[in-house]
Amino acid sequence: MEHNQADILIIGGGVLGAFHAYHALRNGQRVVLLERHAAPQGATVRNFGQVVPSGLDSQWQHYGRESLQIYQDLQSEIDLTVRQLGTIYLASDDEELALIDELHAINAANDYPSELWSTGRCLNRFPQLRADYCRGGLFFPAEISVNPRQMIHRLHQWLAGQSNYQSYFRSSVQDLSVASDGRVQAITSDGRTFRAAKAILCCGSEFRALFPEVFQRSELETVKLQMMRLKPQPGVTIPGNVLTGLSIRRYESFAQCPSWKAIKANERADSFAKRWGIHLLFKQELDGGIILGDSHEYASVAESDGLGFDLRSDIEHYFLAEGKEIFDLPSWEVESRWFGQYCQTNCPDGIYNRTIDDHIHVVTGIGGKGMTSSAGYARSSIERILHD
Repeated sequence: MEHNQADILIIGGGVLGAFHAYHALRNGQRVVLLERHAAPQGATVRNFGQVVPSGLDSQWQHYGRESLQIYQDLQSEIDLTVRQLGTIYLASDDEELALIDELHAINAANDYPSELWSTGRCLNRFPQLRADYCRGGLFFPAEISVNPRQMIHRLHQWLAGQSNYQSYFRSSVQDLSVASDGRVQAITSDGRTFRAAKAILCCGSEFRALFPEVFQRSELETVKLQMMRLKPQPGVTIPGNVLTGLSIRRYESFAQCPSWKAIKANERADSFAKRWGIHLLFKQELDGGIILGDSHEYASVAESDGLGFDLRSDIEHYFLAEGKEIFDLPSWEVESRWFGQYCQTNCPDGIYNRTIDDHIHVVTGIGGKGMTSSAGYARSSIERILHD
């Protein structure tokens, strides 16, 4: 069966692909989206659901701030689980206090609202926070959180209600090429053929399968993250996105601070947190469950299979031990644990962009920025592709 109705064919139904579909529709395009699974199963649903432009460098913070507005606009039409409860960075020592003070000044110069909070104000907002950990905080009132396992499904529901849009799940693309008439042709595993003026490939796994030689030369790397969820606890309130001292010492936005290099030079290179790329994040869901993590393991795309599928107990024990230094919770009983994987790139633009045969656009490798900045980035990506 052949489908010829599309202007743009999007492969991959994760957050990056879905927002490319959203912006293509807003540009008046006829869109077909193909997703190989019954629903997205990758990094889009295996994360904290924190939308935190505050953690990004200046280029990507711009996309993140655009994303905040897009999420809010969509929330007015369909419940994407958006909650605007802000983001707090909790400093645990003098070095981290210096960094949040410096980032506060940078934010002011960039016209991005943030507030320096005293220990007392942090404790007032987070009753379970330990006073012997917190030296102060940096709060971003505009930032939001979503439920990652629900948001993408709600977004697909919204897309499905739009004219000029069709989606096909359980549709794995086996071949993607440009036909003799200049239109892109995709053949799926069930024998269907889809044709469009342009295709946008937003899935690293299918990029690897469809264009293996290009993929191997892409300089993408795979990142494996481990995280967990604590069981719901009555009476516990941890609103918004909570990032801790290890996050302050890791996130790109803080690398702009004058004290950054000297502070990083003083850190122990052989610490457990350094070895496994750990920083501590907390995010409470509506049912009271608390997502906690995460770690980072890296491998080139050629060696990504070596990352394996195991969940390390020593990493889990570290999460819990460090978490207990930050919050006093009635229970630290783990309800579930999992790992996620995403691709990222060392390209200067912070994402992998490649055009194949003029009409096939590969846009992937957004890394850990996906939930925060895909909505904003996809707007400029679609405009570039349409005018290419």
